Amino acid sequence: MTANINELDPLEERDHPGFKARRGRLGWKLRTERIGLGVWEVAPGEAAYPYHYHLTEEEVAVVLAGTPSVRTADGWRVLAVGDAVAFPVGERGAHQIANWGETTARFLAISTTGAPDIVVYPESGKVGAFERFADRRGMFKLWRDADAVDYQDGETPPARPG
Repeated sequence: MTANINELDPLEERDHPGFKARRGRLGWKLRTERIGLGVWEVAPGEAAYPYHYHLTEEEVAVVLAGTPSVRTADGWRVLAVGDAVAFPVGERGAHQIANWGETTARFLAISTTGAPDIVVYPESGKVGAFERFADRRGMFKLWRDADAVDYQDGETPPARPG
């Protein structure tokens, strides 16, 4: 299986104000099972996604074009073409990539995959549970922390069999 990162049209569009970006699903095109690969394009003044961290996925981003900025727990820093940055599993891997430059930024995102992922969005108080199958099936749900319930909430003991 082969693919070219410059020929991933149509790219998946994200069109929410402030988070307008395009993503080419390179891993899906190559039919990878345990390696996630995405080519992102982010216009000036936009972010690829909200600040978040993963509980099962480790990620790396490699800048292909432009000068995107990366936000981690240590703050923002500008990246240059060829720069690579790693985001480990858990809170210490929290990250966000935005483009404060004047030209479109492009980066390759590489991640471990193959198992469902839990994603935490600390600023908006959300948690997501995701399965990322190439055929787009599987769970893709988000909840607010405020909606959390007790483990036994809504549960009733089983009736003794006849």
